[in-house]
Amino acid sequence: MISGSRHLASGNDHVKFFYEEVGPFAGLKDQDEQSFHELFDLVPPNRRVVIPTIKDVKIPGYWKIIDTVKALQMIFKEPALITGIDPGIIPLKDQHIAQMIALTQLTKPGPFLQRTIEFGNYKGIFNSGKLVAMAGQRMHPFNHVEISAVCTHPDHTGNGYARSLINDQVLKIVQEGNIPFLHVRSENEHAINLYKRLGFSIRAEMNIYVLER
Repeated sequence: MISGSRHLASGNDHVKFFYEEVGPFAGLKDQDEQSFHELFDLVPPNRRVVIPTIKDVKIPGYWKIIDTVKALQMIFKEPALITGIDPGIIPLKDQHIAQMIALTQLTKPGPFLQRTIEFGNYKGIFNSGKLVAMAGQRMHPFNHVEISAVCTHPDHTGNGYARSLINDQVLKIVQEGNIPFLHVRSENEHAINLYKRLGFSIRAEMNIYVLER
């Protein structure tokens, strides 16, 4: 899961997890008792980790289960649908982090922390100097790249910003010879339908475990 972002992660051959200020995600080579125990020993007390998996996993009792989220993993399959990219999209840099965190805290597309921008290729749309929409990349398992943090300020929905930002990300990923994918909560029908219109199809149902050491 963390193959393309090793420089942002710690762990060993069986367990990897991103640095806390980058993201909460962890990957277990074998989602068994030994791997969960190794992860428990490696992360500091009170650290929260998020483990996405296709499987129904039995979480050992020494972990505190904060939440279990049902999600869909969707993969891009329709290159002909890459159209309509807003010319106002600009790369986001360190000076934009405060606005990025504020926008994601308001819209809650998923975890976004002080160093999440280091996953790369975050871009946004501004209105009167204020960041109103953004999207970027996160996981990079082998030749697949995850589109993440897709969000629009509630006062600026309906302008096609999400569509444009997703198309921009998809185009870059495809041009680099990789395959775009993303995750969405199972109950978010509006987003699921948008992603389908943009060329994504459902690959798998996911369980996302939020745990605390």
